[in-house]
Formats: sequence, structure tokens, C-alpha cells
Amino acid sequence: MPEGPELHLASCYINTVCAGLIFSGKVEKSEVSKNPEVLFESDAYLISATSRGKEIKLTLTPLKEEKSALPGRGKDREVLSQNGLQQPMDLVFRFGMSGSFKLTSAAELPKHAHLRFYTKESPHRALCFVDFRRFGRWEVHGTWQLDRGPCVMLEYEKFRENVLRNLSDKAFNKPICEALLNQKFFNGIGNYLRAEILYRLKIPPFEKARTVLEALQHRKQQSPDLTLSKKVKLKRENPDLLELCHAVPMEVIHMGGKGYGSEPSDDAAAFEEWLQCYCVPGMRSLRDGNGRTIWFQGEPGPMAPKGEKSRKKRSRVNADPEPPSPKVTKPVPKRGLKGSSSQEKVAKRSGRKKGKELVQEAENAKAHEARKPNTRSRRKASASQASPTHKAPAADRKRQTSAGRSTGAAAAAPRSRRVKAE
Repeated sequence: MPEGPELHLASCYINTVCAGLIFSGKVEKSEVSKNPEVLFESDAYLISATSRGKEIKLTLTPLKEEKSALPGRGKDREVLSQNGLQQPMDLVFRFGMSGSFKLTSAAELPKHAHLRFYTKESPHRALCFVDFRRFGRWEVHGTWQLDRGPCVMLEYEKFRENVLRNLSDKAFNKPICEALLNQKFFNGIGNYLRAEILYRLKIPPFEKARTVLEALQHRKQQSPDLTLSKKVKLKRENPDLLELCHAVPMEVIHMGGKGYGSEPSDDAAAFEEWLQCYCVPGMRSLRDGNGRTIWFQGEPGPMAPKGEKSRKKRSRVNADPEPPSPKVTKPVPKRGLKGSSSQEKVAKRSGRKKGKELVQEAENAKAHEARKPNTRSRRKASASQASPTHKAPAADRKRQTSAGRSTGAAAAAPRSRRVKAE
């Protein structure tokens, strides 16, 4: 989710790419967006931007006074002055989960461009508010939200005073990780910033917010004998939580680029290298009372949710994982084999109905059949172990066998003669 630094970088981007550009015509909204229509039209106007915490304001300024052709009555004509001339308009944006601005060719608009401002030049270009999750919002004739506190980046002194003066507020009864997301006091701080701030100070995320911040009220004053450079050096070496709420976002701004975003960019690698705690392998994580994930190191603190198990993020680089063992598949017996017994066929039919148990019994029966000795070898063994009194029957059996063979030969002789005669 874009946080304070990302919205400030977006305002810088708009002011840079729109410098010297003249926009013209109507402001166009996508059909799927549920945000309000922007009823602004001018033959020539400029766009500028400013940011405050997690909000950004676009100002549309006509280059010259001209009559507007806007239809309608009442609120539709609020953009007109008494003499019917187009007036400047402010649009306040909140980016939600995936909002951003892009300047592109009018012929190749991004898929999720939900608000478009077209240039007067040819070929036309468009400044687009892109938001593929559609959680972003804009407000026509908008102002900074009244329930948001001073910006942690651009209004540091007011921000610090607002927090320390209101420590009795019930917002500070919560864990410090949840209080840092309260935009009434920490306007611009988001999920990755709170993790980085608490990690640098080794503050457990589920320590009570008031306990952490009350210590800042009794902080020792610096000696008046110190020079300004030494005072600045001491602050940098030993910053408190409120100072880091200003310093850490400023580090992201000084890196340039687009900061933390949902889309890959050239500066994404530098941003990931800058992160020390948020989504870093080896760090622990828990869900806070609002369902947001907080990353930290060490103990979570006394107000950690009960029953929640901390999870460690697995390392991004796995060390030579073992190859998966090959799956052993049993050969499927073909139908109609001579060696297949009736028991095996019965087992197949019954196995479909009763499950694996009958199939297993059939396999055991087959194995038992394989272990039986050969009939001929059993006969030989029984004949060798038989007593002399049983030799006569054995001899009779031999005579019967030889007689059968001679009878078969005699029957075959006439047949052979017939074949020769033919």
C-alpha cells in the first residue's frame, strides 16, 4: 500500500512531467469507477500537485478566463464564477491499495486508468490515475481531511506537538504498532514504515503506546553550550520514536524513484535493499488487532494477541534443495493374460466396491500361489521317500503311461499312412 513517501514522490512526479505541458478539454472518467464525475472543461489549463501525509491534491488552473460550456444546474455550475468563467479546481486523492499516476500516450492508455487528463499537444498524451484494485478515491473541490493530523514529513514540529499533547487519548491505550497507523496522529505512517521504525529502536511492537511515548515527555534537554552541529549529531545518533517517524520516510524520499509500490520498477531493488525488517527473511510476524501484519525481531511485547503464533519468513534463497524422490507406480496388469487367476479377477471386481482390503487379499493369495512347489518335483520327492511296499503301484502307473503312449502311436500310424497316400 502506498504510504506517505510514495504520495510525496507522486506529487513530485506530477510536477516534473507536467511542467510546460498544457492540458485541454474535459476530464474523462472510466465507466467502471464509482468515484464522482469531474465536471471540469477548459481549452487550456495547467496541473500541479502537493501532498500531505497520505493525501495528494491536484490543482487544475485555467490559463485564461473563458466561458465554460458545462451543462446542468446547481452543483454542476459551482466551477463557474459569477460571470460564467471557469475557476480553478482542487481534486484530493487517496491512493488506497494500488493508486498511482502515469503520463502515457493517449493511444495506449493503461488498462486501469480511471481518471484521465489530456494534453493539448499532438499526438495527445494523458495523465492517468491508475488503480487496478479500485480502492483509491478522489474528492472534487476537496480539502485535506480534518481528522488527519499534521504530516510526519513536511510538518514535523506540529506533528510532534500533536502527539505529545494528546497522550491521554484512548488511541494510545493500544499497542504501539497499532497506534502508529492512526492517521489522526501519525499521518503518513503505514505498514512498512512502522516495522522499520520499531525495529531500529528495538521496541516490541505490542508494548503499550502510552508507555513508549510518555518517556519522550521527560527527555533530558540538550545542554545550551553545545553547538548546533553537535546537537544535530546527537539527534542522529540517538533518535527517539517521533524523530524516526520523520527521518525514516525522508530516507525513502531521498532514494527517489517511486518507493514502495505494487508494480515492479527499476528502483524496486534499491528499496528492497534498504529494508531492514519488513518482509525480510528471518524476521517474525504477527497480526495486530486490525488484522494487519507487523514484522519484528525478538519478543512481541505484553499486549501481543493470545493464541497467535509468530511466523518466521522463510529465506528467499534455498540452499540446494534435495531432488524429489521419484514416484513408484505399480504396473497395471493387462487383461487376458494366461497367468491371471480367477481369484485375481474376483478381487478386481470386489475391490471397486469394498475398497483396497479385498485387493490386498487378492495380492496375498497370488503370492501364496507363487510360493507353492512344482507338482512334478513334489511327485519325485514323494516317490523317493516312499517305502518299498508302494513300489508296485508306482510300477503299475508306469506301465499304464507306456501303454497309453503306445496306443497313441498306433492311432497316429494310420493317419501318417493316409497323408503319404495323398
